[in-house]
Amino acid sequence: MTDETMGFFRDDTPPDVRRQVLHALATAAMSDLERAKFYGLPDGCRMREGAKILSPENLIIGTNVWIGENAVLDASGGLEIGSNTSIGLSVYLWTHDSHQLNLSGNNIREAKDQIRRRPVRIGSNCFIAGPSVLMPGTTIGDSCVIAPLSLVKSNLSDGTIYTPYRDFLKMDRRITAFEARLAELESNA
Repeated sequence: MTDETMGFFRDDTPPDVRRQVLHALATAAMSDLERAKFYGLPDGCRMREGAKILSPENLIIGTNVWIGENAVLDASGGLEIGSNTSIGLSVYLWTHDSHQLNLSGNNIREAKDQIRRRPVRIGSNCFIAGPSVLMPGTTIGDSCVIAPLSLVKSNLSDGTIYTPYRDFLKMDRRITAFEARLAELESNA
């Protein structure tokens, strides 16, 4: 490297950030099983390319977990995933909330202690389709299915099949029917 390119690297970059960058680069050419082993995940786990684990030291994960492409597992506030669970592509599991830093005009690295962290727990035998988002503090029971395009912000009990988009589709059909009936009444008036 030349002196010019060395000027892009900062001396104050935290080692954990540098490690995350290097892990992403090093794992790009690995298979799913190799990548999972590299991250220290238990036997049978598979991790697709582009997936990212933030604060892996706070992750408790069972065996035979599949993590899809571009999923982000934020374990900074504590993340537990049971065995035989699939985390779909582009699923975001958040355990921290940093919006207060922005609202206070204090979005600087030194204020990271003001970030609110709450653990997320996902049971065993679950299927979380992507893209979906789980918010900080949520607990998902065992044997749950979360449909694509879901936002999960409250706890789900064992065996829940969570399909909020179906509620939106039902509401859309009802609105369309009400609008048609209203137009009919207006034309008859």
